[in-house]
Amino acid sequence: MSYDAIILGAGGAGLMAAATAGQAGARVLLIDHADKPGKKILISGGGRCNFTNTGTEPACFLSENRHFAISALHGYTQWDFLALVERHGIAWHEKTLGQLFCDGSARPIVTMLLEECRRGGVEIRLATQIGKIGHADGLYRVGDATARQLVIATGGPSIPKMGATDRAYAIATQFGLPVVTPRPALVPLTLGGQEMLFRQLSGVACPATARVGDTAFDEAVLFTHKGLSGPAILQVSSYWRPGQPVSLTLVADAAERLREAKRAMPRAQLKTVLGELLPNRLAEALAGRIAITREMANVPDAELDRAAGILGNLTFHPTGTEGYAKAEVTAGGIDTAALSSKTMEARSVPGLYAIGEAVDVTGWLGGYNFQWAWSSGVAAGRAIAARKD
Repeated sequence: MSYDAIILGAGGAGLMAAATAGQAGARVLLIDHADKPGKKILISGGGRCNFTNTGTEPACFLSENRHFAISALHGYTQWDFLALVERHGIAWHEKTLGQLFCDGSARPIVTMLLEECRRGGVEIRLATQIGKIGHADGLYRVGDATARQLVIATGGPSIPKMGATDRAYAIATQFGLPVVTPRPALVPLTLGGQEMLFRQLSGVACPATARVGDTAFDEAVLFTHKGLSGPAILQVSSYWRPGQPVSLTLVADAAERLREAKRAMPRAQLKTVLGELLPNRLAEALAGRIAITREMANVPDAELDRAAGILGNLTFHPTGTEGYAKAEVTAGGIDTAALSSKTMEARSVPGLYAIGEAVDVTGWLGGYNFQWAWSSGVAAGRAIAARKD
């Protein structure tokens, strides 16, 4: 059975590439080992699918080549995808920081993508193992199907309970494409040793600035029974490397705030003052660590400055992450140096493409990774259609 393209993976990127190529006249076969398409879409955003972000720009993505994503993101923007959502009558709303969600469940997004594939005459085979991939005489063979073009859209190994695998890297290696070492991203960090004392704060959340190296995010931090989580931690986790410290600014302008409290609440204990600024359990834990027991009026400014240093730069040394099981995405992947940024085609292997999470492009938390799936899928879909027989 002959096609213009075989696309491996019926996630967001694969569905988008198939619909784009099919509607432009290409004969497309879409294959996935899962029994349903778009499984990660359905669980994303708490089941409501954070399908894009109004603030999407190339600076919101990590890659060994930070410029690689520019072409695809400009070729198919967040506004293009939003227009598609609105054409299908899907109700949506904007949350904080430009995050766009479905009003109801994520299912209409999958239904929309399947309808777009139907309009393009895409053949979809689910619950189908990919098996061995052959390549000879300019043709790719997958099972009984052949095509001059093949798309790797099988994602990364994050969330293995959803059927995620590292098959994309094996396929890339088969065809000689280099792979940037994959790692869990947008993932909680674990703590050990004395820092496990913060286990007593499990379930406590507060606004903070989380920082690793020169990268910082202002969002919520959540203390867990294993370590640190919450949006700010998930964001910096993508930049974190083993051995690096992670610091939290829990109180901005802490020195000024403590001096002001000393004047306004001279007879108060530090725990009481911190309780005005932070959740009570966190205030108690920090007061115990700072160990100032006198009334505020009797605390020298030098000691207040020491306390402010802790509140403004509470430093942890993570022992690791919670791994792919809890990672929202995978960082690293098929090296962009081997791909065209305009078409996503492999430079050294004609007709072979890689898109979505399989590629070394990873977005911030908040809909950016879905936008990369849409944009890279469209880039490959357009290129496939331009080369159809």
